[in-house]
Amino acid sequence: MRKLADALYIIAITLWVGGVWTIGYMAAPVLFASLGDRQLAGVIAGKLFALIGWVGLGSAAYLLLFLVSRWGGRFFKSAVFWLVLAMALMTLASQFGIQPLMVQLKADALPREVMESVLRDRFVAWHGISSILYLVQSLLGAWLALWGSRGLK
Repeated sequence: MRKLADALYIIAITLWVGGVWTIGYMAAPVLFASLGDRQLAGVIAGKLFALIGWVGLGSAAYLLLFLVSRWGGRFFKSAVFWLVLAMALMTLASQFGIQPLMVQLKADALPREVMESVLRDRFVAWHGISSILYLVQSLLGAWLALWGSRGLK
């Protein structure tokens, strides 16, 4: 059973971090470069970001439970635990704070596109905050991928 738990630990890190990097730095830029409609590209990218957010929350739940069960009361001394927790908190902030706010701004701008409305500046500001948060999460994810094996010891 321990080998299965260890394998799921590695898979969860790979799925989460790989998905964050793939969607954020490959799929989304290709959508905006390839589709002639920036609004459509944004809608599709938003759905992909939401999907990887849910994958991240599921992965984080497993990883945190794994680390607590593996390390017992010493889990708080593990750098891997704090990396996963930081990434999970960022995902929660994005998934339940920033993204719903951006969706509401788009809805409030109707019948115009948000970028053509008086809400443009607010949307751009929140999009920038979201992008910075995503970049930090991506870098922490790279660190997690490199240090992940420390959680197995």
